[in-house]
Amino acid sequence: MSIYYASSKEDITKDALQELFLSVEWESGKYPNELLQAIGGSHSIVSAWEGGKLVGLINALSDGVLTVYFHYMLINPSYQSIGIGKEMMNIMLDRYKRCKTKVLISYPHAVGFYNKFGFNKEDGATPMFISELI
Repeated sequence: MSIYYASSKEDITKDALQELFLSVEWESGKYPNELLQAIGGSHSIVSAWEGGKLVGLINALSDGVLTVYFHYMLINPSYQSIGIGKEMMNIMLDRYKRCKTKVLISYPHAVGFYNKFGFNKEDGATPMFISELI
């Protein structure tokens, strides 16, 4: 398996995004046009590829100075547990090392993964949402 990493948003298609997001059963996979627009509006991304297949993605929303929020972090289940997520997160953390605050929202099963990078729960803080996705 030969995985390579890229930072170009232009290489990502709505079909590739849809396939990746649906592979992890995320509702947003049903909105490929909006996903493509969202990725295009990201401050930066790192994508993981095997050949021409998009197998992983992380994106950042940031002011570039004080705060970075890692919104999407997903890996096709067939490619999980082989170091792709670790590599993508390390690239992003290096890219945003000067930002004072790094934020993400984790599903319970992934908390241990993010703890390894120094992310911790913030006492007194509660993630809040208004979601239009059904």
